[in-house]
Amino acid sequence: MLEEVERWLSTRSWSVTDRPLHKILAAKRATGQTVSVVLPALNEQETVGDIVTAVRRDLVRQVPLVDEVVVVDSGSTDRTSEVAAAAGARVVHRDEILPRIPAAPGKGEVLWRSLLVTSGDIVCFVDADLREFSPDFVSGIVGPLLTDPEVHLVKAMYDRPLGTAAGQGGRVTELMARPLLNMHWPQLAGFVQPLGGEYAARRSLLERLPFPVGYGVELGMLVDALHLVGLDALAQVDVGVRRHRHQDGQALGRMSAAIYRTAQLRLARAHLVRPQLTQFERVGNGFEPRTYSVDTEERPPMAEIAEYAARRVA
Repeated sequence: MLEEVERWLSTRSWSVTDRPLHKILAAKRATGQTVSVVLPALNEQETVGDIVTAVRRDLVRQVPLVDEVVVVDSGSTDRTSEVAAAAGARVVHRDEILPRIPAAPGKGEVLWRSLLVTSGDIVCFVDADLREFSPDFVSGIVGPLLTDPEVHLVKAMYDRPLGTAAGQGGRVTELMARPLLNMHWPQLAGFVQPLGGEYAARRSLLERLPFPVGYGVELGMLVDALHLVGLDALAQVDVGVRRHRHQDGQALGRMSAAIYRTAQLRLARAHLVRPQLTQFERVGNGFEPRTYSVDTEERPPMAEIAEYAARRVA
């Protein structure tokens, strides 16, 4: 590991207990910064309500840390929107945001569009499939941004059990993302959960970043933020244990392909020779190929979008 990373781990890796809530609130009052929590959601009716309820109960009503909770529904066919709204979130449908640009499927697309319908100086993203959710996931990663003006992006780190097996979650991280980062961006080798969906950043940074529309958004954002603001502006906070719905092996393969493509573009800014992934499924006595397109689209920095600029002027 690079000496720079060892130093970073000692100065930019914290625990949620390092910043008591009263100190975070004091910093929020002193700086006047506002906080938006965004949940990208697709068919998460079983979990989204509990997350929204916990954030609003503990971080809106009990203590005024969070200023708005927004669920961006990316086309759910279940009751995700109704459940989220009943729990107190403001629900916005992906296709209603920036309608002049047809929406692409993918998580990154939703995160990018969320910048247009939120107003917080700090934007905190939380996946909507978390179980046994703790508000520490929000306060832990927002805290450094409120208390340290030199920090621009904070990732959550945590244990990721797979069923009853401790530490076996995050398979794409270990098999794809971590090797890529260690080999090509060794300054980022200290991140425990580089692909984790819980992170917070200053709007002033997010609006200058391109957003891969799919699963590559977390890796792309981390790499681009490194180049834009430097390693010391990035940090991570231990918030405990993350439990969520796990994907099957083939879905993980598609996720890995998107992440590899995101890394490839950042390494060479070249065209993919074949932006597709072929996988195999057993049918009867043989295997049939299934070919999927790999996300090849990215959204430009939000600061370049006319509607966003007009909203800021207004």
